Amino acid sequence: MTTATPQLSESARAASASEARFRIDVPIRPARAARVVALDERAAAVARRLAERPWAHARFYTSQGAALLHELDGEPAPLEEVLTGTDVVVVLATEDGGRASAAAIGRICGRRGITTAGVVLGDGFEADDAVAALRPYARVLLLSADESDCFELLTALRV
Repeated sequence: MTTATPQLSESARAASASEARFRIDVPIRPARAARVVALDERAAAVARRLAERPWAHARFYTSQGAALLHELDGEPAPLEEVLTGTDVVVVLATEDGGRASAAAIGRICGRRGITTAGVVLGDGFEADDAVAALRPYARVLLLSADESDCFELLTALRV
């Protein structure tokens, strides 16, 4: 008479000492330097609401032309300077007014290898030009009518 060896469940095997060598014990770190840039007034209102939430190291800006941004408190900041040392940039748009800024941000991010995501908020096609400007550069391009998608995207990017 032979005795059967009990089968371990998948969870028990995963928790075993032999499997510990495959375990990653380092926590996933948030992005070191994230920038969120609103290209128009309605997008700026969204950025202000997002900025009220706790984020790791995100900084929020509004666009004031292709080469100049403003922090939400109004302080001007040159685009090249804002993007120095940045890991991820999320661009928010609700209309076409920010096409030149979107293209400038996309070009700099592409040249520097900065991950770029674009969120176009609205019901319809108010921001076709902004979408067209971001499309060549944004790894993620989200068209949504729901502002909460911005929060979800920032969370997914570990901003």
